[in-house]
Amino acid sequence: MNVTDVLTGNIILNLSILAWALAQILKVMLVLITKHRWDWRHILSSGGMPSSHSAFVSACAGAVGMMQGFGSVSFAIAAVVAIVVMYDASNVRRAAGEQAKILNYIMDHWKEMRPEFFGKELKELLGHTPFQVLMGGLLGVVVGVGGMYLLKR
Repeated sequence: MNVTDVLTGNIILNLSILAWALAQILKVMLVLITKHRWDWRHILSSGGMPSSHSAFVSACAGAVGMMQGFGSVSFAIAAVVAIVVMYDASNVRRAAGEQAKILNYIMDHWKEMRPEFFGKELKELLGHTPFQVLMGGLLGVVVGVGGMYLLKR
């Protein structure tokens, strides 16, 4: 059985999924270390340290670069998509999370009867700090490039 045959049948996709899974596991472990509690909600959630979105797309770009060359059109496309996703994770989604904090505060302090649509709390942990994105990106590059290097040997 070839390593490529496992999971999806595509080594680049497999390495990307591995980087995502490692980032999600690291989130749970970091909560355990910093807050001394198991919080399994982080295993599938967005936001937090490290960025699994960044790990996923940078593993893809790194693996594509190793397979087809860092000067290839495929790598350029993968790198551009990775940069857009990481920019979004650290800016647009983070801003939405900050807005959710403010709206949740307003809803918690609403003196009158709340309208029906205020019943559900908004998700505040949507985006990432630039450091979280950087760490997710580095994790993805290590998994993507390292995985391709090890498999080519």
